[in-house]
Amino acid sequence: MSSKILVIEDDERIRTSMTLSLEDEGYEVKGAPNGEQALDMFSLALATHPFELAIIDIMLPGIDGFDCCRVIRRQSVLPIIMVTARTDTHDVVAGLEAGADDYVTKPFEPKELAARIRALLRRAHATNGSTSMLTFGELEIQVEAGVVRLAGTELHLTRTEFLLLCELATNPNKVLSREQLLERIWSYDYFGDGRLVDVHIRRLRTKVELDAANPRHIITVRGLGYKLAP
Repeated sequence: MSSKILVIEDDERIRTSMTLSLEDEGYEVKGAPNGEQALDMFSLALATHPFELAIIDIMLPGIDGFDCCRVIRRQSVLPIIMVTARTDTHDVVAGLEAGADDYVTKPFEPKELAARIRALLRRAHATNGSTSMLTFGELEIQVEAGVVRLAGTELHLTRTEFLLLCELATNPNKVLSREQLLERIWSYDYFGDGRLVDVHIRRLRTKVELDAANPRHIITVRGLGYKLAP
């Protein structure tokens, strides 16, 4: 069965173009012109044939793309790509903070979008490694079960946050550069943006650190990258 993608875009011309392009790639695509209709479609699909990825334009009438992303993220870990017409760092960061896994900037090439979708879906379908339990003080990671606990309390991570944490945890005390993390987590070489890593690290710290402002485990190594310390 082909992967089912939800495209939320108010510009009919762009929405139709994206739909046709993705259908040519073999995906099943459902389009919505606004957040309200999209969220109804998303909720109805949950019980039968859920969407496997969502593409959300930031500038939507009514419910904007940020809020739409937040609502979907509260109910699902499906990959989300935000679409922005501006390269404004604020929009990019706000989209990632809302729970998106990646973003593209208009105008974008259909092949670039398709490459990002393939990478996210491949990662979503991938199986985890064989290591069953990783422990860092009060932080416990059950890799195969997809469970993370802090001081005995189960944490709710997005798929991207979980995979990022696992990558750092399976390389304890080893500094991983933004480029390495982009390649390993997002499968990007030339499409990548270091802001993806930085924002997800910041979000991850708010969940796995007892004091995110003074992290004990996820350490920044200035000029080099990040590492997970025991």
